[in-house]
Amino acid sequence: MSAEGSGLVPGDHPDRIRWNAKWAAGSAPSFMPHPLAVRALALDLPDGPVADLACGPSGAALLAAAQGRRVTAVDVSEVGLGLLGAEARRRGLGHLITLVHADLSTWAPESRSHALVLCIGFWDTAVFRAAAAAVADGGLLAWEALTADARQKHPGLPPEFCVGPGEPASLLPADFTVIDQGDVPHRARRRLLARRLSHIPAHGPDSPASPDKPQPLSVKWVGEGAAPSAGPGR
Repeated sequence: MSAEGSGLVPGDHPDRIRWNAKWAAGSAPSFMPHPLAVRALALDLPDGPVADLACGPSGAALLAAAQGRRVTAVDVSEVGLGLLGAEARRRGLGHLITLVHADLSTWAPESRSHALVLCIGFWDTAVFRAAAAAVADGGLLAWEALTADARQKHPGLPPEFCVGPGEPASLLPADFTVIDQGDVPHRARRRLLARRLSHIPAHGPDSPASPDKPQPLSVKWVGEGAAPSAGPGR
């Protein structure tokens, strides 16, 4: 297990304080991988590592490592990362996971460096663009974020923490195609699964019908996973 980025997040960072308090208070992570991560990791992927952004104690990182992939797990909470690291060591997967303690607004993976870039429960337009740039040729981008409907339950939620109409698919570079985009019923969340066009199997289960600029699909996902966050950190 290796760790990077320690000290890059200010001690008074509000998301660091909030998520450290949550995990330090004894909230027990299930380490169940998110359904979007399960689906993405079951599809054809090129060789290369996985980036799990705003990961917390992520079951997705553990699943990817169990498949033999190296994983970069990034989060603003060192307490959450510590829980993930301990579970990875317990499963004998610690050597495959690099823990990065960082604020995603100041950290980004290298361009075209990851077979899969995954983010659940976090939204920032600039972070999304950087994540898309990090997807390797033929790789996948998997994202779930709050929609504007979440502000009905959480009026104090800033609009910029929610995806807008057509997003995030409408923000993808031209060399991506959308596999699925749709809202999770009764969850005020939207999921995207997209592939960077290159080295795509001609007749794979997720092969696009057209290589044109991706458009959002009216796909409805089954609601699963943790309850929506009122902030940008998860």
